[in-house]
Amino acid sequence: MLRRTDSYLVPVTDLLLLLVALIWGSNFAVVKQTLSEMLPLAFNALRFSLASILLCAILLFSEGGFLLNKKDFKGVLLLGIVGHTFYQLLFINGISRTSASLSALMMATNPVFVALLGLPARGEKPSMRLLLGASLSLIGVYVLMYGSQSGFSLSEKHVFGAVLVLFASLCWAAYTVLSKPYLARYSPLRLTATSAVLGTIFLDLVAIPSLLTQEWVRVSVAGWAGFSYSFGLAIVTAYIIWDIGIQKVGPGRTAVYENLTPVVAAFISYLFLGEILTGLQIAGAAMVFLGIYLTKRT
Repeated sequence: MLRRTDSYLVPVTDLLLLLVALIWGSNFAVVKQTLSEMLPLAFNALRFSLASILLCAILLFSEGGFLLNKKDFKGVLLLGIVGHTFYQLLFINGISRTSASLSALMMATNPVFVALLGLPARGEKPSMRLLLGASLSLIGVYVLMYGSQSGFSLSEKHVFGAVLVLFASLCWAAYTVLSKPYLARYSPLRLTATSAVLGTIFLDLVAIPSLLTQEWVRVSVAGWAGFSYSFGLAIVTAYIIWDIGIQKVGPGRTAVYENLTPVVAAFISYLFLGEILTGLQIAGAAMVFLGIYLTKRT
């Protein structure tokens, strides 16, 4: 009976991860639009503070509190700093400087980073296919950034934003891989809530000047609606599902679902923000996805 029950977990988990891809794909356009009314750091600090409070309330109601083993505290603190503080600082500052569609394509490199970072944990050496896939994806990233400007220069605001999002993808991959052992001991909700609270503390400290400068009364109803979507769905709901995916099907398979995110993001950004990918960027995106395919086939 136990095996039969477990057999139904993968399809349900896959559907939930598909939902996450749709939520996050739409979130790029939502965040980009909302940042036209809110300062990036103020927006991030407020949404993560509210998300942390909501996660804590859900955790207290359903599981009775944090109750982490003391030996795991440093590791979960590291998860919070890497997966929430660093990731969000890089992501929000990156997307504020570049397009929503290009940001999503930078985040599409996540499965490649997960595969590479997961090698030491599995005690494996990188295969030629993995190295080829990773190299092809990185070349695709270069083509994507080159295609966004007349020339490639890190001094360009647009390209620099894409680089920041690329490093954000690396941080999220590290969070994905490092979460696996803790999810063997804690529920996805407990790990998500605890790491989010710890990461948000540092996020708020960095954002204090922006929180004081932001003119909150000038934010429109549409701005608050975008903010609500971003913290309620893109953080609280999606983060919990993401950790469920890591727990049930592993970090590698979970990361694959981010492949759909840039497709959704590009479509939504075209409809609502008028963003159009150039032919060179489409070629770069194809290289990224081919590299991901080769990586996941190893």
